[in-house]
Amino acid sequence: MRKGDSMTINPMEITLRAKKLGVLLRDARKATCRTVEECATLLGVSESEYQAFELGEESPSLPQLELLAFYLKIPVEHFWSDKLLPQEKERLANLDLQLLIGLRQRIIGATIRKMRQERQLTLSDFSSRTGIPAETLEAYELGKRSIPFAELESLAASLGFPIKEFMDRHGPIGSAFMEQRSVREFQALSPELRDFVTKPVNYPYIELARRLSEMNVERLRSIAETILEITL
Repeated sequence: MRKGDSMTINPMEITLRAKKLGVLLRDARKATCRTVEECATLLGVSESEYQAFELGEESPSLPQLELLAFYLKIPVEHFWSDKLLPQEKERLANLDLQLLIGLRQRIIGATIRKMRQERQLTLSDFSSRTGIPAETLEAYELGKRSIPFAELESLAASLGFPIKEFMDRHGPIGSAFMEQRSVREFQALSPELRDFVTKPVNYPYIELARRLSEMNVERLRSIAETILEITL
């Protein structure tokens, strides 16, 4: 198209885009377990107006989409993508929650047992230190009894470990927690650092920093001395 030529907007294309956006709006709302009423109130429109957005009969403005994305804690780019978000209810439905709780209970118990043995404490010693009957402690360690959180804090403190040592890091819930933590740590970076690490052109420097961080002191010293010799 030459400069100055006009471009005709295809009404059918606009309609199709509105329908697609409506599907993505509905998907985002349901994936984050929000109601039509909540989203309508957020945008300052009636419920029927918001439903018209989801049906593709009307389209929200970009500022409204940005506000909705902020509220639902999703990337605004979702609204012009081709992918649906994983549904929260479906994620939970795919997990055997009772089995998961039981597994975590056994892992926590085994962790306590390992910590106690590292401190060279018998169950009797541990009982005297915590005031919890030895048979109860044994049931905790074997995962046969659920440990009340307040007691777990006391047990961890008596063994000299922070409560975070017992947190799930590898299961489906733990992975979600680690992802949330990564987001918080990224947000804590200065704007300059966030800008630096998100530019693909800087990825080689980040990879280099990662590799250097894994080297021992002697290896780093040798590299530094080599660089110094080259520059002299």
